[in-house]
Amino acid sequence: MSDEATASPITGVFTLNPRMIEVRDFSFWYGAKQAIFNVAMNIPERKVTAFIGPSGCGKSTLLRNLNRMNDLIDGVRHEGDILLDGQSLYDPSVEVISLRKRVGMVFQKSNPFPKSIYENVVFSLRVAGRNKRSELDEVVETSLRHVALWDEVKDRLHESAYGLSGGQMQRLCIARAIANRPQILLMDEPCSALDPIATLKIEELMSQLKEEYTIVIVTHNMQQARRIADDTAYFLLGKLIEHAPTSDIFTNPQRIETERYISGQMG
Repeated sequence: MSDEATASPITGVFTLNPRMIEVRDFSFWYGAKQAIFNVAMNIPERKVTAFIGPSGCGKSTLLRNLNRMNDLIDGVRHEGDILLDGQSLYDPSVEVISLRKRVGMVFQKSNPFPKSIYENVVFSLRVAGRNKRSELDEVVETSLRHVALWDEVKDRLHESAYGLSGGQMQRLCIARAIANRPQILLMDEPCSALDPIATLKIEELMSQLKEEYTIVIVTHNMQQARRIADDTAYFLLGKLIEHAPTSDIFTNPQRIETERYISGQMG
């Protein structure tokens, strides 16, 4: 979407600078334990938004609610809402499988399937019944080129994905996530298990992918957030403390809690 006024696909009402993801007073519980408290924020389209904060602050919990991954856990419940392009993720008409096609996810630890590189990339297409070889070949090449992996693996596409390095495996998982052309890519600490060189490649990749995808990343690495994120949200004890352009968060935070965290006074 551009900055021009556009009509909502749900209401037809014109708005300026539409937001792809809108979190409305969202609270979340694991059983009796409340993990998120009344979070309200907008996540812009085709930007990188970083969630930062100490362990247990709710940032990964919120990330996993953006494609309803937490639905897989028994005893969870929520209040408030999350909207994607103006539609509630919790609307009864929303099919969760279809939602997860629109909102892809890359996890902290690379998790390639015990299949070939080729079959990893096309897995979701095959599940959807798309088996035309020419289409699959095109998706494999396009997806692997998007993650700067094609030239490294094009001669061994039918070899096991387990033969790749850690950084290559993570880029393969990103290729698998974008094979279905999602709108949004969620990344839960995608570089935490990688060496500095592989981390740099993933960061460069995110900077390129945001031209086509909205990216939300959870990271404990504040320097990484500073390098790659357009916006940064700081969480503490399940609450959103501050959400602003990354340059403002790191040079002119408005909340003392944010300043203490980014200055290393608290972990």
